[in-house]
Amino acid sequence: MSDRQSSVRTQDTASAGEPVPASVSTTQAIPGTGSVRAPGTATPPGPATGVTGGMTGSAEAARKAPGSRVGRAVRSAGRGPRRARLQLRHIDIWSAFKISLVLSIALFFIWMVAVGILFGVLSGLGVFATLNDLFGQLGSASGSGGGSDVITPGIVFGGAAVIGAINVILMTALCTVGTFIYNLCSDLVGGLEVTLSERD
Repeated sequence: MSDRQSSVRTQDTASAGEPVPASVSTTQAIPGTGSVRAPGTATPPGPATGVTGGMTGSAEAARKAPGSRVGRAVRSAGRGPRRARLQLRHIDIWSAFKISLVLSIALFFIWMVAVGILFGVLSGLGVFATLNDLFGQLGSASGSGGGSDVITPGIVFGGAAVIGAINVILMTALCTVGTFIYNLCSDLVGGLEVTLSERD
C-alpha cells in the first residue's frame, strides 16, 4: 500500500511541475502485487529456468555417457551396424565330447519314442499280425514248427535300443575325433572365419 502511495505522489508532483527530489527514484508498480521493480534491473532466473537448465544438463550428460541408449543412438545415427570378423582357431576336445555325448543321449530317447509311436501305428493297422501269419506259414511249409510270433514288442524295442546305443557311441566318437582334426587343420591353414554384425 505504501508503494502505491509513493508512486502516486511522485506522479502528482511531476504533473504539478515541481522538481522530483534526487532521493526519490521513479518506480513501476505492478497492479495486483506488492513488489516494485526498477526498469534497469535484470530479472533473476526463476525456478523454471533452473529446472530447464538442469534438464538440459542431464540430457547432455546422458547423451555423452558411453553406455547410455541416447549415446548409442547418436553414435549409430551416422553410420551402419558395426561388424567384426573373427576366427574359430581352437575347440576344446573335452567340451566337444561332453556336448556330443549329451546330444547323442537326447537323440537316443527321441529315437525310442519314434519307434514306439511307429510300432503302435503299425500294430493298429494289423501289419505285424499279417507278417507273423506269413512267417508261420513259411515255417510250416519248410517243416519246422513255427507256431510262435516272430515280431513281438520285446524284439522291436530291444533291437531299437541296441541300434540307439550304437548310434550314441558312434556319434560321440565321431564328434570328438572331428574336433581333434579341426584343431589340427586350424593350426595349419587357419580357423573358420566368422563375421559378427550388430542388428540394424
